[in-house]
Amino acid sequence: MHKIIFFASAMLCLFASKTFAQETFEQRAKAIAERIETITKEEKDALKSEVETVNQQLESGQITQVQADETKSKLADTRAKSIEYRVGIEESKLTDLVKEKVEGKVSSDSDSRQFGFFWKSNGKNAEANKKRMDSLNLYRSDRRTTSQLVFATGFNNTVNEGDLGTLNDSDFKFNKSQFYEWGITFNSRLAKNSNLLHAKYGLSLMYNNLRATENRSFVVNGDQTDLVKNPIHLKESRFRNVYLVLPLHLEFDFTKKKVDGDKTYFRSHESFRFGIGGYAGVNVKSKQILRYEMDGQKVKERTKGDFNVNNFVYGLSAYVGYGQVSLYAKYDLSPIFKDNTIDQNNVSLGVRFDLN
Repeated sequence: MHKIIFFASAMLCLFASKTFAQETFEQRAKAIAERIETITKEEKDALKSEVETVNQQLESGQITQVQADETKSKLADTRAKSIEYRVGIEESKLTDLVKEKVEGKVSSDSDSRQFGFFWKSNGKNAEANKKRMDSLNLYRSDRRTTSQLVFATGFNNTVNEGDLGTLNDSDFKFNKSQFYEWGITFNSRLAKNSNLLHAKYGLSLMYNNLRATENRSFVVNGDQTDLVKNPIHLKESRFRNVYLVLPLHLEFDFTKKKVDGDKTYFRSHESFRFGIGGYAGVNVKSKQILRYEMDGQKVKERTKGDFNVNNFVYGLSAYVGYGQVSLYAKYDLSPIFKDNTIDQNNVSLGVRFDLN
């Protein structure tokens, strides 16, 4: 039971215990965030100037109140589309950067910092990010469907035959087996005049990593994939499965609506919220990575193959949090391996970011 408690509580120390961001990654991500902030400010200032011009025309009698309102609405829509287009380019860059990091294409630094290119920032940067998100939400709040960049990470492990109690006897290291997920989701408000219920759906890549205990690694024996003692002293034994999945959640968002004159705005991701649902997809890659020393030389051995891994994956997931940050749990109903004598199901617990 103590391992189950550790598995849950260690997630709360995620930002202090593990690092998967490095200087180069952080600098590039920060630069993207600053460009998005600049874009938003430029468009907001331009809209403000245009609205002031309309107000002057209204005061001088050149246009009527109805014409002024129509013009302001068109100007706001134009600026909103401009923000969406320009920010979309930067968000694509951020998505590619996250993919590079997860795939190990960005050089690593020491494990002394936590993921924080948006979140582990000083007060000034945090306030700037908040203002940026508020500005974007002003333009997005009257839309029934919005999009978010999703990034999640945390601890990963397995249970046998669907029994969570078997976490006590896990074959994998609790503090070194991790999962990563990144993707794009669409968030659709289900009721026209209520902000409570949302359908959240999209496309994600899930990376499930398992690091074996007791100097073991996976060996394929026919239709069985066994975890066996390796004759070489291993510095690392890591097994990774990558899945392309379609997640679907019913989200309850308690963000209050905003009323400005005769306009009502429905924002999202600004208050307590939780989601329940699941996912289904396909396995796109399985790989085992072994690190060891031989004859004084450091060796990194990568083996790609199917390892008898199930081609399809499906499972249940849920999250609960505040604003754009939430605790996240997912459980594969499908076993990792097709025909192993004992079914092993992947289970993950971590932190999730839904970035508007």
